[in-house]
Amino acid sequence: MSTPRTLKLPSGVTATTVDTTVGEFAAHTVRVEDATAHVLLVPGWTGSKEDFTPLLPLLADAGFDATAIDQRGQFETPAGAQPNYTLDGFAADALQVAAECSDAPSHLLGHSFGGLVAQHAVLGDPTAWRSLSLLDTGPGALGESPKRPLQMLVDALGVVPMGQIHQVREEMMGLKRAPEIAEFLLRRFTSNDPASLRGMTQALIDAPDVVDLVASMRLPIWVGRGADDDAWPHEVQASMARRFGTTIHVIEDAAHSPAVENPEGLADAWLPFLRGA
Repeated sequence: MSTPRTLKLPSGVTATTVDTTVGEFAAHTVRVEDATAHVLLVPGWTGSKEDFTPLLPLLADAGFDATAIDQRGQFETPAGAQPNYTLDGFAADALQVAAECSDAPSHLLGHSFGGLVAQHAVLGDPTAWRSLSLLDTGPGALGESPKRPLQMLVDALGVVPMGQIHQVREEMMGLKRAPEIAEFLLRRFTSNDPASLRGMTQALIDAPDVVDLVASMRLPIWVGRGADDDAWPHEVQASMARRFGTTIHVIEDAAHSPAVENPEGLADAWLPFLRGA
């Protein structure tokens, strides 16, 4: 889970809605004159568009339009009439948002669970993307562990009140929050459609490894993680990068959410790739 350090939108960042043929998607955007390209940013499990907000002005300063979204059923994006809460469903949504935001192929970045979605979006239509970037994610399922009892959460969602689940998670993490941040995290979590979060959690348990298929699409690919990332094991991420024919970029002074924890460090590591892709 990414935790914002401030809820104030930076100058130039707009909170908006992207209207597509498959529904509306809440978004934070930056737009620049004569943009080099468009970048779509897909957040992770229990995350939201706010996970990327500090990074957006840095992308704009580098000449890129950018759109960070809440995925279907996540925070401020509604479920829609017939939600498809699978990796393929979330990936199809990303393709629709990208098509609405840019007439040309977009750069695509997926963070954590969003990285699994991004890989499936490339498989859905590789011609829609200019490049693929994967941040703090893996080749497939994160898997069940004592530290992350994901199956217990799947079983609880839709049965136990969302506020109660959030309270348990916060107590397990044992972190002190500023009051406005604590209120935001509660509101974000309880705004999720439980079925959406259940689908995401199930994918974290059993998502297939599609790295070789994605690599065969021949897109430029960038892989990065925070130095202290605690999700997919570091060697798993490094091995994934090697399978893509690249090396992993390690962002210092960051853990699982570099776009919040060290956006400047992430931009320094990532922008040279975007400029050359």
